[in-house]
Amino acid sequence: MKVYDQKHIKNIVLLGSAKSGKTTLAETMLFEAGLINRRGTVEAKNTVSDYHEIEHERGNSVFATAMHTEWRDYKINIIDTPGLDDFLGEIVSSLRVADTSLMLINAQHGVEVGTELIWNYVEQFEKPVIFALNQVDHPKANFDQSLESVKERFGSAITQMQYPVNAGEGFDSIIDLLKMVMYKFPADGGKPEKLDIPDSEKEKADRLHNELVEKAAENDEELMELYFEKGSLDEDEMRKGLKIGMINHQVMPVFCLSAKNNMGSGRLMGFIDNVAPSASEVKPVETEEGEELVFDTTKPPVAFVFKTHIEPNLGKLSFFKVLSGEVTAGADLQNSTTDGTERLNQLFIMDGKTRTSVDKLVAGDIGATLKLKDTETNHTLRAKERNVTVKPIEFPDPRMYVAIRALNKADEEKLGETLSKLNQEDPTLQIEYSRELKQLILGCQGELHLAMTKWMLENIYKVEVDFDSPRISYRETIQKDALASYRHKKQSGGAGQFGEVYMKVEPYVEGAPDPTEYSVRKKEEIELEWGGKLVFYNCIVGGVIDQRYIPSILKGVLEKMEEGPITGSYVRDVRVSVYDGKMHPVDSNDISFKIAGRMAFKDAFLQASPKLLEPVNELEVMVPEDLMGDVMTDLQTRRSVILGMDTKGNYQVIKAKTPLAELDRYTTTLRSLTQGKANFTSKFAEYAPVPHDIQQGLASEYDVVEEV
Repeated sequence: MKVYDQKHIKNIVLLGSAKSGKTTLAETMLFEAGLINRRGTVEAKNTVSDYHEIEHERGNSVFATAMHTEWRDYKINIIDTPGLDDFLGEIVSSLRVADTSLMLINAQHGVEVGTELIWNYVEQFEKPVIFALNQVDHPKANFDQSLESVKERFGSAITQMQYPVNAGEGFDSIIDLLKMVMYKFPADGGKPEKLDIPDSEKEKADRLHNELVEKAAENDEELMELYFEKGSLDEDEMRKGLKIGMINHQVMPVFCLSAKNNMGSGRLMGFIDNVAPSASEVKPVETEEGEELVFDTTKPPVAFVFKTHIEPNLGKLSFFKVLSGEVTAGADLQNSTTDGTERLNQLFIMDGKTRTSVDKLVAGDIGATLKLKDTETNHTLRAKERNVTVKPIEFPDPRMYVAIRALNKADEEKLGETLSKLNQEDPTLQIEYSRELKQLILGCQGELHLAMTKWMLENIYKVEVDFDSPRISYRETIQKDALASYRHKKQSGGAGQFGEVYMKVEPYVEGAPDPTEYSVRKKEEIELEWGGKLVFYNCIVGGVIDQRYIPSILKGVLEKMEEGPITGSYVRDVRVSVYDGKMHPVDSNDISFKIAGRMAFKDAFLQASPKLLEPVNELEVMVPEDLMGDVMTDLQTRRSVILGMDTKGNYQVIKAKTPLAELDRYTTTLRSLTQGKANFTSKFAEYAPVPHDIQQGLASEYDVVEEV
């Protein structure tokens, strides 16, 4: 295979909502370039991109898939991404290594909520963007309205490059405003006929062409002077201006096409070749050391692993982008995270599941290798003399949590190992065993993400699982002072047990003065693992309790704080003063005072107006304006406090604080309420008091469990 230099490699990520046509466009691009002889379809389950069994079952993309084309002396690496926000991890990692984002818009719908969500990450990575209004041949397509929604949402950088002459049923012609020709396609698509622009379109085309010339000129002083001098720019000058504008995010070209019928895709590929920036022209990659990695083939090699895929019969496949130098087959590179050495025995160019061996990959190119021992996603592989570590990808936090368990207890260990493998492939899938909740908690992006995980576990790894709602991590505290004492006495032959403790409990408040009613001998401030504080005062005088037993009393208090008196939840923000007690010269020991301390604390806590606290999350829901009422009503039923509303493009953003207990499977409800047109983000905000009736119910449930 021909080795291209960094100036002739273009890395494109296909983005867009579900059903916008990304996979179909990728297939058409490969066909146009002659990489495949026959175009597959999503419906026939034979596309290069969607090759996984689960994608065939679902009928849409689940994984990001790397492919390439060779078009007019350029290599275009293409990454096709899922259109569903449940698979955001695949989108984010692909965006990180692409040089240009190609955002597909369904010409029937215009900008959709999926577009909005993905756009947040496009802005974060500051990638040049091309828009393509796809499916302009659909009977319900409305090109002008869709273009207007793009302009309204993404602003003055939107730059129209084309428009369809006859959008909708019967579409076959495009006016190209850069080349000022009309492309007329045969009925079955493919290579168009170049024609003069019809008289009926001449005035519109001239007006839009002049706007395009002005847009290209305003990105460069030299071009602006030429424009003022000549009154126009030639095609090459316009390309130069458009490229500068794309790099500076001042130009976002808009094309139109029918990927399904192969109308307009070749022209789009030509623009990617001639105008879209290469890796060497975009913003350099930053390292943890503050260095900017320039795509220079003469430097020592550096490669960044952006994706990991594990094939059960093949092993671990690591996808990487070469950021510096050249990577050759058989090279030894150091992993900057583990400090271990990895040998890249084989290098591949990937086209879906097809692997093509290559001898080397140069800076700017994307490839893969097999069976690296200790290298994962986000790791940097480098020459030993090149001490750099690429900044890792920041993956989105989970929006949904479930408790997961193996149906067969014999599979519990296998389940843990398998989930670890799935996490290697998908860092947005998070696994943690909660000692507090006594559950294995799985964090994911939504119901579809969860369903995909279940499918993988059961069909690929043969582990049957079940999901439950996770328990809520409540906290317990007190609202007033209380006194209590407890005598632990036990005599059953031989040495007995005796310990008596008097204590006072009170709420902990930051900055409050120490108690004055007792003589404080020692104060301990303990930052609790689960948040909050315990302040423990030793106020024993006169030797009524030997000092060696004080740590045992504290241990008893801490034990009870790990299983609070109301619901068994963690206790936080309490001050404890041990001020009196008794001991026995023979029967007193550590266990006696630990038990006495624990029970005295429990009794005092229950008298101190105990209060249950619940985790409350900050919620941001992005929803079309016409669906706001339904979403607001639902939030209010979830005990939400509405904080305000903002406008974002065509969407309203509702900001609220909602108890975590009310957010179980909220992704499902929101999708049902809005037909999938809304989305949300959620993060922990604070602990807040639980309403009295709910606290009583939870306490009663705990009492029943305790009795059992």
